[in-house]
Amino acid sequence: MKVSERRVWRALGQHRSTQRRLPKGRADEERLVADMIELTRQYGRYGYRRVAALLRDAGWQVNDKRVERLWRREGLKVPMKQPKKGRLWLNDGSCVRLRPEYQNHVWSYDFVHHRTDDGRAFRTLNILDEYSRECLAIRVKRKLNSIEVIDALTDLFILRGIPAYIRSDNGPEFIAEALRDWIRAVGAKTAYIEPGSPWENGYCESFNGRMRDELLNGEIFYSLREAQIIIERWRNHYNTKRPHSALGYRPPAPEATIQVDQRPVMH
Repeated sequence: MKVSERRVWRALGQHRSTQRRLPKGRADEERLVADMIELTRQYGRYGYRRVAALLRDAGWQVNDKRVERLWRREGLKVPMKQPKKGRLWLNDGSCVRLRPEYQNHVWSYDFVHHRTDDGRAFRTLNILDEYSRECLAIRVKRKLNSIEVIDALTDLFILRGIPAYIRSDNGPEFIAEALRDWIRAVGAKTAYIEPGSPWENGYCESFNGRMRDELLNGEIFYSLREAQIIIERWRNHYNTKRPHSALGYRPPAPEATIQVDQRPVMH
């Protein structure tokens, strides 16, 4: 068009060097990229910021922006989480994904720890029917051992019948020989989760989280008796009023709630 280069670049708003000069990386860029890729291979769940920190720990004088630019250029990214592999039943008697199919099929129980206002600890034994999501009982005492677990289950077996399976973790109260023999004698089966895998007892863990979030974190208990009354009142509300998302936002037991263990506790 018979115009100068300067006029063209000025009209386009570009500097002449963007067309004339080829970008050149730093002399150490190839080694830096190699180290970055090696770290990415070792730590597949790390993003560029963590990789940049590891590079600096290794002696590189590099900031996050430079690592991010090389990260994008090389097409690196944190991979999507791999789907977990599910197992159904293990030969050692533990149950990983035994799914409840009807009411009284699988019960689960677990302990929750809390304190009264004077600093003294107490425990709650939470027992659930996994199919209906109903909280069958919450026993609140300063100390709860395997004998207390048997006592709580005995009351429920009389009122509700005997479940096919009882799921729990491997706490000493649940694996006590007396409790295991008693459960076997009444005709139920134990389903212990893998050690260190609380997610395998997901129904009870979810309930424990709701209980702590909605009740325990917002209440001050001045005595154990007060804790027993308030927690039992919350259990009734949970069963009869609180909408449960897994049940189409209906309460687990809207018709009636079984009252268990209302006896006063001697201190």
